[in-house]
Order: sequence, then structure tokens, then C-alpha cells
Amino acid sequence: MLRKLRERVHSGERVFTLIELLVVILIIGILAAIALPAFLGQRQKGQDASAKSNARNMVSALESCYAVAESYSSCDSSQDVTGSGIATGTGTNQVNLATLASNNYQVVAKSASGNNFTITKPGSGSVSRTCTSTGQGACPSSGSW
Repeated sequence: MLRKLRERVHSGERVFTLIELLVVILIIGILAAIALPAFLGQRQKGQDASAKSNARNMVSALESCYAVAESYSSCDSSQDVTGSGIATGTGTNQVNLATLASNNYQVVAKSASGNNFTITKPGSGSVSRTCTSTGQGACPSSGSW
């Protein structure tokens, strides 16, 4: 065995030492430790973007229903909402029609990341958009999106 090692050294064939291999493994570990949190943050933002999109699309369906019925109160069973392809309910990746009244509504979309995105239209005034877990994922620190 020593003879083979001597032959490799004298023939110019280079072998990696244990220290060199450990340094390479350490560098790969450090890079993975840096990249993993960045990847998980992007994943959460993507999940939140999906929930925001569902909330906005549900608002469009509600407004379409309101154009015909002139009230939001019965829109949860209208073809505009049920045929929109958006899952309704209180679970993850679903949109909850929390409040439906004659001239106002509140829509809450729950993201897979745990954030809730709410669109509220009061009887008079402007529409407001708020979210939970401010400063995380796609929920800005101001709390409104």
C-alpha cells in the first residue's frame, strides 16, 4: 500500500488530503446555510402572492355579481362567485367571504404561509387592504398591501 502511494506521489498523480476535503465540505455547508433562508423567504412570498391574487379575483367576481343584483348579500351563491374557480372557505389557500351586506363586503384570503390578506369595502369610502404577520413574506411592515 505504501508502495502505491509512493508511486502516485512520484508519478505526479495528485490525491486530495482529508483536510482539503473537509474544507470543501465546510464551504458547501456555509453556502447552503446562506441560500436556504433566502429560498424559504421567496417561497413564502410566492404563497402570499397567490393568496393576494385569489382575494383580488374574488373581489372582481363580487363586483360582477353586484352589477346584476345591486347587492352583495346574495353573491356567495351567485354564478359569478361559484364559477370563478376560487376555493371558498376558511382553510389554507381559500377565500372567506367574511361579510356580505347590501353595500359592503369583506374578503379574507388565507395563504399557505399563514398570512391572511383582507380586502374590505365599507358602505361608503375607499377599499382597504390589510394583512397579518406584517413584515414577513409579501406582507409589508405597514400592514396594508
